[in-house]
Formats: sequence, C-alpha cells, structure tokens
Amino acid sequence: MAGMIKKEDVEKVRAAADLYDIVSASVSLKPSGTGTYVGLCPFHDEKTGSFNVRPALGVWHCFGCGLGGDVFKFVEQQENIDFREAVELLADKYHIELHYEQSGTGRADGHSGSKRARLLEANEEAQRFFVSQIMTKEALAARKLLGGRTFSQADCERFGCGYAPQGWDNLVRHLASKGFTQQEMLDAGLARQGQRGVYDYFRGRVTWPIRDSTGRTLGFGARKLYEDDQIAAKYINTPDTQLYRKNQVLYGIDLAKKAIVKKRQVVIVEGYTDVMAMHLAGVDTAIATCGTAFGAEHAKIVRRLIADDSLGAVQLVGPLKVEGQPLSSRIVFTFDGDAAGQKAALHAFGLDSAFLSQTFVAVADDNLDPCDLRIERGDEAVRSLIGHAKPLYDFVIDAAIGRFDTSYTTGQMGAVKAVAPLVAQIRDRSLLDIYTRKATRRIGVDLDIMRREVNQARRRLHVRDEDAYAQRRRFNAGPERRADPGADPYANPAARRALERRDAAEQTYFRIDDAVFIAEQQFMAVLIQIPRAIDPSWFGELTLANFMTPVFRTLFQAVAAAGGLPGDGTPQGLWMHNLTKAGGPMLESTINELAVMPLPLPADGRPASGGGDGDGSGGADPGGGHADERLRPATKAERRYAAELLAKLLDMGLMRRIGASRRRMAMLPDGEEKIALLGEVTRMETARKDLQSQVYGNNIG
Repeated sequence: MAGMIKKEDVEKVRAAADLYDIVSASVSLKPSGTGTYVGLCPFHDEKTGSFNVRPALGVWHCFGCGLGGDVFKFVEQQENIDFREAVELLADKYHIELHYEQSGTGRADGHSGSKRARLLEANEEAQRFFVSQIMTKEALAARKLLGGRTFSQADCERFGCGYAPQGWDNLVRHLASKGFTQQEMLDAGLARQGQRGVYDYFRGRVTWPIRDSTGRTLGFGARKLYEDDQIAAKYINTPDTQLYRKNQVLYGIDLAKKAIVKKRQVVIVEGYTDVMAMHLAGVDTAIATCGTAFGAEHAKIVRRLIADDSLGAVQLVGPLKVEGQPLSSRIVFTFDGDAAGQKAALHAFGLDSAFLSQTFVAVADDNLDPCDLRIERGDEAVRSLIGHAKPLYDFVIDAAIGRFDTSYTTGQMGAVKAVAPLVAQIRDRSLLDIYTRKATRRIGVDLDIMRREVNQARRRLHVRDEDAYAQRRRFNAGPERRADPGADPYANPAARRALERRDAAEQTYFRIDDAVFIAEQQFMAVLIQIPRAIDPSWFGELTLANFMTPVFRTLFQAVAAAGGLPGDGTPQGLWMHNLTKAGGPMLESTINELAVMPLPLPADGRPASGGGDGDGSGGADPGGGHADERLRPATKAERRYAAELLAKLLDMGLMRRIGASRRRMAMLPDGEEKIALLGEVTRMETARKDLQSQVYGNNIG
C-alpha cells in the first residue's frame, strides 16, 4: 500500500479543481448574490434550494441537512469514497501526477490509482474496444439493426454505439493486455466468473455506453442480435457495481444535461434507440432509465437539474414558462397507450407531488415508440408528440374513466369507483379538489358522491396530506434525514442530527435576533469571506473579551491557531483549508455556513473573480473561482463595512472593560488605585469616541 499523498500535491489538486464545474455537473445552480450559487441539495431530498456554493472560497454548505466542506468533501459525499480516493479522482480529472510518502516499510510503493478510478478506466477502455469492433465483418448484424432504424454511421459514433464480439473472452484478453486485472474486470461488471475461468459478460450484442452527467462511462447496455444467445433477455445492462447503480443512472444524461438545464424540460423514454431518435429529431432533452422503472432516485436527479422556483415565500411547482422556449418546464414520459403503459403511468403516482405537478405523458397514435414513430413519420412527428403531451394526472384519470360507458348509471358508478382511488392518491391538497371536480364533470355525477368516494379512499390508503405550494422552512431536513420515531439516535447519526436540530428549532428560551450576536456573526462572515477587508492593526486589538457568543469566541481562537489574518499572497482555497483544519470538526459546519452566508454589500462591490481591485460588475459568471487564486483585495464598501463591524466589537469590548472597572472602583476606598482606575476609564472612553469618529467620520477608504 502506498503512503499518504504528498501535501503539496493535494494543494495542487485543490488549486486546479473548479468547485462550480464539479457541483454543477449534477446540480442546477442559480446565482444568489455575487459569488454565491444555490441549488437543490444532492445529498438529501428537498424541494426548496438550501444548497449553497461559494466557488471563490472553494466551499459549499447545505442549510437543510448540515453537510458542507471543500471540493474534496463534495466528491467524497457524491461518490461515497474516502479523502484519498477523492484526491486521486480529481487528480485524474485535471491530469495531475500524484506522489506518495514512503510507506511503513521504508520504500515508496507505486500506486496505480484508486479502485474507483481503475474501474472507470476499465469501462473507458471497454468502450473503445466495443467501438473498434462495430465496423468489423462479424458486426454486420449490429450495423443492419442500427441501419434499419435509420441511424447512420455518424449517428452511431455520436452516441457511442459499439459491438461486443461473440466468443468467450475477447474483451477480457483485450483488457488484460492493457494492464487490468481479472478482479478489476469482475468488479466493473465487464466479466463473469465461470467454471473455465473469467469470460466476457457482453457477447454478440450491440452496446451503448451508460455515462454520468460528466461523460464518465459507468456501464453498458446491450441488445441481443443472435437467436443462439445464451442470455434470453433482449436487453441486458451492467450489473450493480461500485460505479453503476441502475436506480441512479440515466442513459443520455451526458448528452442532454445542458439542454435540460436551459429548457427545464426532460423527456423520459424507454430505450436506447428511443433516446437516439429523440435527439436526432431535435428533442435534445431525452434520457432513458436502464433496465428498471423510473423511480424516486431518478426523480431527484431530474429535479436537481430542472430546479424549482419560488415567488417570495410561495413555492412554484407547476409547469412554468421558460424564457425563449415554446414549451413550459415539464417532465414528459413517453408511455405506451396500452395496459402496460397505463400501469407505468400509475407507478409514477408514487413520486412526490412537486415532481408530479410538472409531469406529462406523450402517447403516439398506434402506440408507436419514438424510434418507430421517427422511422414511419419523420422528425416532425416526434417533436409534435412531445409538444402535445398531456398532464399525467389527466392521462391516468381519463384512461380510467374511458373504460366505462358513462351514458348509463351503472357505468357512471363504475367510473366513480375506478377513478376515486386515483384522485385520492394526489397528495397535494391544492390539486385534490380541482381534480375531484374535473372527474365529476367528466363522469356526470354529483360532486358530493365523488368527494365521498375520494375521502373514503384517501383514508383507506393512508395518503399523506401535503401542500406543494406551502412556504418551506429553510432549516428543514429531508425525509431520509428526519428522525424516525423508532430509531435509536445514538445508532443512527441522521436521526440524532435531526433530533438535535428539532430541539434547537422548537425551543423558546433563546433567540439569536440581538445586535451583539448579529455583529459578531457578520464580522466572522467577513473575516472568512473577505479577510483582506480587515484592518490588521485593529484586528490585533481584538481579544476573546470582544466576543460574547461561545461559538464565535472559539472561532476567534481557531483563527489564531490558523496563523491569524492570511497574507495577501495566500491562495483563497488554502485560507479556507487552514481555517477549517484549525477549527476541527466542531467548527467545520459553522465555518462553512459563514463562508456562504450573504453579506449586506452592494453587488457591484464584490467581484466574483479573485483578481483586480474589484470595481466588480456583479453578475453570475462563475469564472475566477479557482482555489489557487490569491485572496482578492477588498473594495471600498467591503473595507468600510468590515471597519464598522470591527469598531462595534472593539467598542463592546471597551464598554465591558469600562463597566468592570467602574464596578471595581465602587468597591475601592479613595486613593491612588481608584484614581489610576479612573484614568484608565477616561482613556477607554476617549478610545470609544475615536473609534466612532474614524468609522463614521469617513476616514475609512
């Protein structure tokens, strides 16, 4: 085992890593004040964005679940790996060579990269192999299948179509020649163990690479070509591995992500060729699940990319107009119109109400899938299919009612009994009454009859009542982080954190809306975010006595432990790293929160870039957020604000010292000691006046 990664190499990776690019690969980020971005947290389920990113400082924090940290911590959480593997993964991404300290044996061991990085490399090499085989003589059947669906060679190259040759171990031997072990092939899901040894998992099939949103190949999907294929299934996928989780991957997400974010639209189809047909027809937001139904984990991925909106305190969760786009924001399923498609639509009712309010269903005439529709009727028919999609609720309810002849009383009652359980499953109370009335009008019965049936079904099904449009509390943990009443808080860290947060949120004996706390909090936020705005001479006069809030007293000590104010040439990422390291695990969350906390400063006074003196233009350009950039000079507005805060803290410290001196004077008899104390009090009172005149007398530039 190799030793630790050398510290200087870790800092090289930190400096090169672009936190905005890394986070925005899986989270749709929106500007929230200059230099700060907000999105839906990828680590817990939420409907209101609590996830804050400050690229310039290389830090992120979620006010919902409490997680936060630097770029390494984000990769650790996202990929479920340790710190070393996160450094190695980012080093691979940014082409940085790592060096390792000597191991305990006294020699520097070679290191071939983390296991995850090796599995990614194996998949990429397998993809290159499959693509190289598509034009061989043996792959004629694969080319005929793709050509029969009107896909050209250029189309196949665009989507990475390949061919897995027949035979026993073609890929295994190829990967072995590239230095991969049999265990790595097995762990990547590319091979299986048989009685005669390791053999190829994909054989005699057309292949498609399944990638993440950044374009890394996580696994493969493959279609059957030959009748003598020992695997009967028409389609097979990579089994679940460290990289590939079928309920968390979406085919085409690497191609569609940019358009999804821009158009706030997702089209979900059922197969690889359907994704190809959609994109080639101009529907560039199409993706597909891989060997499983669209579920809650997929919905989280999609919702983070589309992102929710709000209007003041009201959450907007329905289809919204998108500037420059003909269609509103939406998630479109291309279910078949047959019984299987209707069953799939019913399955979608299990998703959350905010997601469902934007969900539509597109069904082609004759139940043609998108690929066949394009073949028979052309690209315009595919685009029209999506343009005429129908809201999911309406589709399911109309399909249930349409099975009955409502011209007869018995047919009406049958329709009521069939549709009431469906309407009852609409958890959002703001939509429940509307759809109850719509179904009533469609069937032609009294509203009271339908309401009675719906309410009975709602009680029977134990439907959770929600209001998707209600105001959300900011500090609200997602469902998976909410305390389970039966969970042992000590055995379940998530339950413990949720219980602690609830205890803090619900108590009535302490509130932080006081001037002292606010001044200390704002000062610490400025110190962390814009340390060059702090006057070093004034900062040198601060002591623990200037802080009353316990956490800020401790944080002040952590700043001292980190070496005090950073020098002008200090990289911003290193400043955050040193401060977080000095603060330790107890202060890490506090530092992260303060680092992303909005400050009451003009947008044009805080440039996003790390360079220049900063007359700043505001804006949402994430550029200039690299951790290797030096701490930027402060603007005049920032220096003045920092001076005001410093003056308040110094003033409060002087006030406390004056109060203590006067109490002591009251207990002393007349004499030299009392006179000396009086002189000290006089000097401190003069110092307080000088502070005020320097700050508010326009002497801070």
